[in-house]
Amino acid sequence: MTVTIRTAHRDDIPALADLIEEIERFYGATEIQPLAERRAQTEAALFGAAPLAHALVADSGDGDLAGMAAYAFLWPATGTTHALFLKELYVRESARRGGVGARLMAELRAVAIARPGCSRMEWMADTSNPRARRFYASLGFEEVAGKVVYRIGAATQG
Repeated sequence: MTVTIRTAHRDDIPALADLIEEIERFYGATEIQPLAERRAQTEAALFGAAPLAHALVADSGDGDLAGMAAYAFLWPATGTTHALFLKELYVRESARRGGVGARLMAELRAVAIARPGCSRMEWMADTSNPRARRFYASLGFEEVAGKVVYRIGAATQG
């Protein structure tokens, strides 16, 4: 499969919304956000007045996306620098083992290097996802020990 790695465009929203549903199902979701809502939130997140995130896509050239990498910049990282934080790397099952994930990671690294003041790239992988962990290890990345992830829903009262 031949794919082009590029920055997401506004006309990718329908394909990104479909891919996000696939990601949700991959992680075990049984209730999926309605398509219109998914599309609207994808557009707002990536192309709103104050975008929340950026995305690279693996464009297969047929209207579908073979994968995506969603990321944002976080501050501070080291001193007053910032970090590229990869929130989601996902490659469709049909495109896996063809180098798409490695190409997305390489392009993310290039984005981080090209951005003045960006000192590092960070991401997480579920401990229950050995395939992802093996993938990152195969690219030469090492796991960082000593980190614990905390999470609470935005609507949760505490």
